Amino acid sequence: MNAPLMAGEVAAGSTPVGPVLHVRDLVKSYDGPVILRSVSFSAYAGVSLAVIGANGSGKSTLLKCLIRLTDPTSGQIEMLGQDVGALGPRALRRFRSRIGVVWQKHNLVPRLSALSNVLHGVQARMSGPRSWWQWAAPAEVRAEAMACLGRVGLADKALQRVDSLSGGQQQRVAIARMLMQRPEIVLADEPDASLDPQSGEDVMRLLSDLARQDGLTLIVISHRLEHTMAFSDRIIGLAGGQITLDVPTAQADPVKLRRFFDKPPE
Repeated sequence: MNAPLMAGEVAAGSTPVGPVLHVRDLVKSYDGPVILRSVSFSAYAGVSLAVIGANGSGKSTLLKCLIRLTDPTSGQIEMLGQDVGALGPRALRRFRSRIGVVWQKHNLVPRLSALSNVLHGVQARMSGPRSWWQWAAPAEVRAEAMACLGRVGLADKALQRVDSLSGGQQQRVAIARMLMQRPEIVLADEPDASLDPQSGEDVMRLLSDLARQDGLTLIVISHRLEHTMAFSDRIIGLAGGQITLDVPTAQADPVKLRRFFDKPPE
C-alpha cells in the first residue's frame, strides 16, 4: 500500500488509487464564529470515511462546504479532479450531479409512490415531466428505478405512497433515489439519526455495502459509535472545528473515540 494511504485503507481486494478528494486549509466562519479551522484531509476511491465529532464541531458544515451548499471562507476543495471553489453556476450544477447525498431528513414527496420518488434521481441527467412520475417515464428509466429499489430491498413497495412506509423504508427509498443519480461519491449526513436502532443499523450497513459493491467513496457522519466502528475504513475526528484524529478504523480505540460523541461543556 502506498504511503498516502496510511491514514485510510481501501476495502479488501480493491486496488489502491489516488485520492478523489483533497481538502486543504479549509476555513469557514459566520460573521465572527469560526466553525472550521484549517481543515485538511484526503479521501480515496472505494474507502468509507467516517467523520465524527460532538455537536457543534463542524461536521455538517464540512459536508456542505464540499459541494458548496455553503461557501468556505478560505481554503481549497478539489473533488473528482475539479477545483470546487472555482466552478461557475452551470459547472457547479453538473458537478453536484456526480455527488450522491443522503440527508438525515429523507426529502421525499409524501404523496408520490416510492418508484416515482426514486425516478427523481434521474433529474441529474434528464429533465422534464418524464422524470417526475413513474407512469410518464421511458421504459428503460423506469426499469433502472425499479432496479435501484431492488438493491435496497423495496421492489415490492414500488407503487406504495412513501407516506405509508416506515422511517427506515423511507430512508431506503432516499438511498435508491441517490443510486438512480449514478453518483461517483456519496456523502451521508447522519442517515441513521432519526431511525430506531435496528433500522439505523440496517441503513448504515446498506450504504456501506452499496459503496463497496460499486467502488464508491463514502463520506459519512454518524452519531453512533458502534456504527462508526462497524461501517467505516477510516475515521477523522473533529473537535473545535479542527481535525484532531485521523486513523484507520481497525486501529481505533473505541474508548478514546467516545469523547467525540459527547456534547462539549457549555
